[in-house]
Amino acid sequence: MQRSCAAVARTLIGTRGFCTSNSDKIVASVLFERLPVVVPKIDPVVYAFQEFSGKGDYQIDYVPAPRVTEADKTNDKRSLQRALDRRLYLLLHGKTVLAPDGRSVWHFPEKVYKSEETLRKCAESALKSVIGDLSNTYFVGNAPMGHMVVQPTENAQDLQSCKRFFFKSQVIATNKFKIGKCDDYVWVTKDELLEYFPQKADFLNKMIIS
Repeated sequence: MQRSCAAVARTLIGTRGFCTSNSDKIVASVLFERLPVVVPKIDPVVYAFQEFSGKGDYQIDYVPAPRVTEADKTNDKRSLQRALDRRLYLLLHGKTVLAPDGRSVWHFPEKVYKSEETLRKCAESALKSVIGDLSNTYFVGNAPMGHMVVQPTENAQDLQSCKRFFFKSQVIATNKFKIGKCDDYVWVTKDELLEYFPQKADFLNKMIIS
């Protein structure tokens, strides 16, 4: 997946910009992720093996912080203080590049490439426009992690098709962002993310390995 995406990017990226059809838009999307905060629970099979091998007899001298937070109990998807042993991904609700009739839809932070020096710079600008500052973020690599071609729907034939390139960025040293430029937002696990995009579930499931 990474090699093929990089190859596609190289064919589109020139020294001064992109070489592509005038009928296509180039879009940089950001998969903004919060890594797990706590170690996932040990599988019961591992516990059984430790007991069997004599390695399970140990004493815990401290009381760990609870794994289930108030945000978990209330299912507050706007909070980063939930699903602490899972990766979370930011989704926005609002108008986007290929939203038919200007309707608000769920989407990743994204921006149409225009005059930025590189496509990654475009992705950085997309995320910055949403959270206001990139101090607590880390972009993973310069190449996109995934690529897809999006065609207009039957109800929006007047819209252009677009080539969407996904870049990964991670949350660093914070548990709260002031999210803007949208009607609503959520932080969701991979399983929850796939429920928001059932038609793209196969693609996202292959792109997001977690």
